[in-house]
Amino acid sequence: MKPIHCLPFALLGAALATPLAAQAPARTVIHVGQLLAEPGKPARGASTIIVENGRIMSVADGYQPAEPGATLIDLKDKYVLPGLIDSHVHLTSDAGGIAGQLEDVTLSPAAQAFNAEVNGMKTLRAGFTTVRNLGDGDGATLALRDAILAGKVQGPRIVDAGASISGSAGHMDGSLGYRDELRPFFAGAGNTCNGADDCRRAVRLQVGRGADVIKFASTGGVNSRIGAGLGKQMFDDEAQAIVETAALFGKKVAVHAHGADGIRLAIDAGADSIEHGTILDEATIAAWAKSKTYYVPTLSTVNGYKERIAANAAAYEPDVLAKIQWRISITGKSLEQLVPRGVKIAFGTDAGVSKHGRNGDEFELMVQHGMTPVAALKAATVNAADLLGLSNEIGSIAAGKSADIIAVASDPLVDVRVLKKVDFVMARGEVVD
Repeated sequence: MKPIHCLPFALLGAALATPLAAQAPARTVIHVGQLLAEPGKPARGASTIIVENGRIMSVADGYQPAEPGATLIDLKDKYVLPGLIDSHVHLTSDAGGIAGQLEDVTLSPAAQAFNAEVNGMKTLRAGFTTVRNLGDGDGATLALRDAILAGKVQGPRIVDAGASISGSAGHMDGSLGYRDELRPFFAGAGNTCNGADDCRRAVRLQVGRGADVIKFASTGGVNSRIGAGLGKQMFDDEAQAIVETAALFGKKVAVHAHGADGIRLAIDAGADSIEHGTILDEATIAAWAKSKTYYVPTLSTVNGYKERIAANAAAYEPDVLAKIQWRISITGKSLEQLVPRGVKIAFGTDAGVSKHGRNGDEFELMVQHGMTPVAALKAATVNAADLLGLSNEIGSIAAGKSADIIAVASDPLVDVRVLKKVDFVMARGEVVD
């Protein structure tokens, strides 16, 4: 409430006539049956969470009464835990292959923004109250991020990378696969770079656009239209320049990397996370285990590939399809090697390649490939919050943190598949329909 002397004169009488109790922010009282306030620590039984102004005010044992005027939410028959975090999504599209390439030339940034809003709501309703969006050339997701922060629309909290960076002809070169006379149009986004100085420029461009995090590709990619393999496609000084420039502006760095040589390049440069991390050797595993770099497995991509191919055998160009079939055959092997070595894992699906709203499928795959249910949940809460630099805001249910709260029917530590169907979502104190 503003001090009375700051109110316009026309509102002064109304302010004086309104009882102070009525002007106080309304509270929400949540009665919880079982509470996993911080994955990795023991669960609690009957509990009460009090929320006010979008934040958690307190967490207490037992069922505390709701004061007059407060909203009471009854989750006594539910298992409650923090809002989930997906560290790797692409909100502007749910298409892939040739259909995705067609969208690049037919959808305006405004149309992509509507796609992003719809996909963001699918994600939010699935229990993911925060996402890290790792690639959007037209700025649609940057705009959605700001609209959500301003309360204009509902959606998950978005940490956005702007346009992903790579060397020319690299995985993030948007001109790949188009006729020569069309390529300059797609190459005009400014996200490709050649040489250390030019890579510094590319980072500064994304920072200037408002990017929260920087993403670059150190290797080739499965979906890119170029037959140059999945090994390293960036020089050491280029990668180092990107990481150092990002650090200059206080930005973390995520790196798309499949080949072991490109993974090692990113680790040595000081990247905060490796996305995909598909091919490993012992030297790379040993270096990774000694580093602070997170691994974001993105196992769910295989579900998206399988579903699109089943629906349309010609969904992908032949050169891309060959890489997809290889990716399906090897998915999960890296996680099986890295978990026993103590590499830090953060949850990420690559939704957009997999389907938005199906983010919870990743949990089942993580457990199938070597993680315990509690480790998988930590990856999607405590660890992901740390990776995003938001541990003071999200990742657990505690006083002072954002009121990002979800509920499921039963204990996910017994069966993570319950996280595929979330029964209740609260994002920043607002209940999601």
